[in-house]
Amino acid sequence: MIRDITLGQYYPGNSYVHRLDPRVKIMATLLYIVSLFVVDDFLGFAFVFVGLAVVIAVSKVPLRFILRGLKPVFIIILFTFVINLFMIRGEVLVSFWIFTITKEGLRTAVFMAVRLILLIIGSSLLTLTTRPISLTDGIEALLSPFKRFGLPAHELAMMMTIALRFIPTLLEETDKIMKAQQARGADFESGNIVRRAKALVPILVPLFISAFRIAQDLAMAMEARCYGSGIKRTRMNAMKLHRRDLAASIAFLLFMAVIIVERILL
Repeated sequence: MIRDITLGQYYPGNSYVHRLDPRVKIMATLLYIVSLFVVDDFLGFAFVFVGLAVVIAVSKVPLRFILRGLKPVFIIILFTFVINLFMIRGEVLVSFWIFTITKEGLRTAVFMAVRLILLIIGSSLLTLTTRPISLTDGIEALLSPFKRFGLPAHELAMMMTIALRFIPTLLEETDKIMKAQQARGADFESGNIVRRAKALVPILVPLFISAFRIAQDLAMAMEARCYGSGIKRTRMNAMKLHRRDLAASIAFLLFMAVIIVERILL
């Protein structure tokens, strides 16, 4: 399951989505997340699903690889579904023992589960189709107007990108530690919840030590290269908006317009 997490990973490719300007993809992802919380009916979710399917097809990232990222958060999605199913009052559909399923609860539970699934898939496409260095440049460019208010745009962009970049590294390190502990007879799957939680202690301690070691190595590497904050830097490849970026922006604005109109009128 550790290897199934796709957040922070980059899938190499040369598709239309891969070649888009990172600023366009970041803004499109943010608006996409907003659109998921704007829609509130089956027609709206169907339209969002079709739009996401088109982007996945154009990105040429294998659907199986994208869906693999849902496995680690399946428990969270299921928990959210169950909580909304039994905790919302309304018109009763089924009642047994102390549990009651209402029409409003079923509707909210389904919509919330679908919303989370679409949110995870759409957000993962940003990192799957954008190189970490391009993501850093895009975030910094979008935050640069706030520099006049004292916001450290470059430092924030660097921290966010490093955090995303090292998710796969820490997951790989966790997988190695688990395999090493299992080779020594550790059991992480049997027993109750308390026993499983105690079994994770031999993993967490070396994982924290490894994380601090990786952070120290990164700091030493940056220091050896004379990295310093607040220094104006040049880029080998300057970001420029092309026709494909303009076309993608117009298409996504039309997508948002349809979502808003559907939400207001229907």
